[in-house]
Amino acid sequence: MERVLNLITSLDRGGAETMIMNYYRHMNRSKVQFDFLVNREQIGAYEPEIHSLGGRIYRMGPMYPGQFGKYKRDFRHFLRTHPEYRVIHSHLEERSYFPLRIAKEEGVRVRISHAHNAYRGFNAKTLFRDYFRHRLPPYPTHKFACSEEAAIWLYGKDVLQRNEVSMIHNAIDGELYAFSPTTRDDMRDQLGLGDALVLGNIGRLVEQKNQTFLIDVFVAIGQHHSNVKLLILGDGPLEQHLKAHATARGVADDIIFTGSVPNVPDYLQAMDAFLLPSLFEGLPVSLIEAQAAGLPSFASDNITRSSNISGNVQFLPLQRDADFWAQTILNHTPTSRHIPQDMLRRHHYDIGSEAAKLQDFYLEAVKHD
Repeated sequence: MERVLNLITSLDRGGAETMIMNYYRHMNRSKVQFDFLVNREQIGAYEPEIHSLGGRIYRMGPMYPGQFGKYKRDFRHFLRTHPEYRVIHSHLEERSYFPLRIAKEEGVRVRISHAHNAYRGFNAKTLFRDYFRHRLPPYPTHKFACSEEAAIWLYGKDVLQRNEVSMIHNAIDGELYAFSPTTRDDMRDQLGLGDALVLGNIGRLVEQKNQTFLIDVFVAIGQHHSNVKLLILGDGPLEQHLKAHATARGVADDIIFTGSVPNVPDYLQAMDAFLLPSLFEGLPVSLIEAQAAGLPSFASDNITRSSNISGNVQFLPLQRDADFWAQTILNHTPTSRHIPQDMLRRHHYDIGSEAAKLQDFYLEAVKHD
């Protein structure tokens, strides 16, 4: 068995974490086993499942500017006490610079960096991100990304054009998401949705996901439709802010904040449309999930067009106001919820085949160690 060490900040139900777990569940764990090194003390939602699958979870301090020195010392010590790891797969974006540099110095021969996001705009973290992503290139032996946009952001356009980046698609198990009228009725009864028009969103409650604007769009839709509800799946630091915003806009009673839930496919069945007005993404797993459930989807034009694998995604500009988004959504003519059985496989989003490819990659990479 080859044990692959995954480096990630936490193990909650975020996009990157969900993608990793989808692959992990479909590995032949007698050949490849995933272990995890996280930078948070809090127990993540996926940790019990990881233990049940035979994975190990290690903890290390956060990667904050004032603690870089400690992190580097601790990670070097970790590698010296765990020589069994011949493959390190880092999901830390530009921060992969730190562990992969040390891993190279310590003789770890297979070092993977993985780009999950395509950051846009400027904030306090931008200079930090730019500095370390430009220092990253000498240290990974393999470069992964979920989309071309994510690859360009972390590695640069030249690297992508030289075919030095492998696309690892955010694949899912399509059978879990296939439209089920029975599940739809059960979930709508359970949630008290009745015959409402139900809009949905999945994502961490953070600035990137732009859920304040999402609520404004919902308000605008409510001005034209008398019975509409909004489901927001996920948790995060902006929960109280978003609930206060919903109260201030007079729609608190029509929005259900579910928190982090394990049965996302069931909630998708209850929805009539999916909204994702994110400020930036790499390639969102949630948008692939929504399409697999047959939902018409409306996403910001900051999201890569390659995420539209069903032809049922409309990309709308964030520069336009909430009423423009509302009118576009309401003018959409519903289509059948049933999708072609081979859609995910044709676009490389079928987890069975994609996990087999990644498993083979790990095993071949260590052969050439």
